[in-house]
Amino acid sequence: MNLKNWRPAGGLVLAGAVSAAALPPVNLVPLLWLTLPWLLHAIDRRPGPRGAFVAGWLFGLGYFAAGLYWISHALLVDAARFGWMIPFALLGIGAVLGVYIGGAAAVSRFVRPGWPRLLLFAAAWGGAEWLRDHLLTGFPWNPIASVWSGTIVLLQSVALIGSFGLGVLTILAAGAPVLFWRSRRQGVIASLLGLALILGLAWWGEARIPAGAMPTQPGVMLRLVQANIAQTLKWRPEMRQENLDRHLALSRLPAAAPLTAIIWPETAAPAFLEQDVAARRAVAAAAPPGGLILVGTVRGEVRGRELEQIWDSIEAFDHQGDLLGRYDKAHLVPFGEYVPLPDWLGVQKLTALDMETSAGPGPITLTLPGLPPVGPQICYEAIFPAAIVDPAHRPAWMLNATNDGWFGISSGPYQHFAAARMRSIEEGLPLVRAAYTGISGVIDPYGRVIAKIGLGQEGILDSPLPEPIGETLFARWRHRILAILLLITALPALVDKGVRSQQLWYRPKKTPRIIDATPSSMRNVREIGQD
Repeated sequence: MNLKNWRPAGGLVLAGAVSAAALPPVNLVPLLWLTLPWLLHAIDRRPGPRGAFVAGWLFGLGYFAAGLYWISHALLVDAARFGWMIPFALLGIGAVLGVYIGGAAAVSRFVRPGWPRLLLFAAAWGGAEWLRDHLLTGFPWNPIASVWSGTIVLLQSVALIGSFGLGVLTILAAGAPVLFWRSRRQGVIASLLGLALILGLAWWGEARIPAGAMPTQPGVMLRLVQANIAQTLKWRPEMRQENLDRHLALSRLPAAAPLTAIIWPETAAPAFLEQDVAARRAVAAAAPPGGLILVGTVRGEVRGRELEQIWDSIEAFDHQGDLLGRYDKAHLVPFGEYVPLPDWLGVQKLTALDMETSAGPGPITLTLPGLPPVGPQICYEAIFPAAIVDPAHRPAWMLNATNDGWFGISSGPYQHFAAARMRSIEEGLPLVRAAYTGISGVIDPYGRVIAKIGLGQEGILDSPLPEPIGETLFARWRHRILAILLLITALPALVDKGVRSQQLWYRPKKTPRIIDATPSSMRNVREIGQD
């Protein structure tokens, strides 16, 4: 293949990579109004669904490889063992996740170019994000709706239609300029309609957010501890006591108001805290008098002298060291806590413990003394919409304990924090986020950040707990609302397809044209005889 034939493919990969600049923390959202029409025009020019799939896949390769570049930081934590995997991991994850965009592009080719293809592509994109949320344990990182993380008023719509639903509307609006390739009139009309859609969402979001701060839960004051310990130092045996002492020292700092609970992030306490009596007593002693300490820890089940299972957990202790509640992480991280298809891939876990982590039962609501009922999540569980709280026992707030040290100083922690904000709006619940290193903060039910500790900072955050609001439409209907939106979006395109197919099928055959080849002199004689 000569260089001329490579240029369109390279342009699509570049367009996808440029689109990643619309994601947090850069948030150059207007770029999508250039790159998405470029992708849709490429789909129009490619032959058939297979050619459209290739165009979408190339775009997805660039989008996901650039948007998830921070995965390389995780592989550099133990560079001697895993550093060689960086180019394969980045291209591999881009290639795998690009299949979803390729599939959406292929589906869109089944209708004619123009507004039907734009509508069907947007619906297929939303459906592909839902599939990415579910297939092979799911990896819904960076849905297209997260580009609005810098515009809180536009994020409010996820309370109605969820993040995947907002993604559908974003694709519709940003992809509308593709109609300029059909005609200037169609392009202008579609672009103005797309702009009106975005402005309408912003207007509704502005009206939804209250003018003042949310009221807070009476008598509740939380302390978040962010020790900011590098991932390369976290699991070193010689650093174990020093890391624990740093968390203890931050927990014991004076508070301006009496504390109800102290919250440590994911795996902040030493591993197997239940078996380590001395460490457990030290951790419990840091709890405020009459209050609790909630700690992230790795717990294990030992039978005889053999370690049988391990869990990534949050455990709540009182000042005397009594265990009052526990949550075990249910959604595990591929390659971090388990290895998918180990016989095929032949790679090891990236984390310190060789044993694979066991999964917990799923979302629960913990009832703890002195605190409103809480729905706990650990690490990247916060990126899964409609799967983070127990709908049968709805909590009053959510707790996300995480460790973003794997991401380094990169866009990864910002993207993770943006996902947590969307969950708070979707569920109508405040979210408290404690990061080992990353971004810790308190978020109200409208996604407003009440207070936070920034990336790369060590410190504590003492904050009251905002009250929840009523159950949102998305919290009540969950992904059923997405199915309705996809149907509404795709139906006009499918109806157009059906009508045109019927027109072709029932088109009456043209009457054969009869050509009279009789010489003109004979026609005259015949006409005289007939008279």
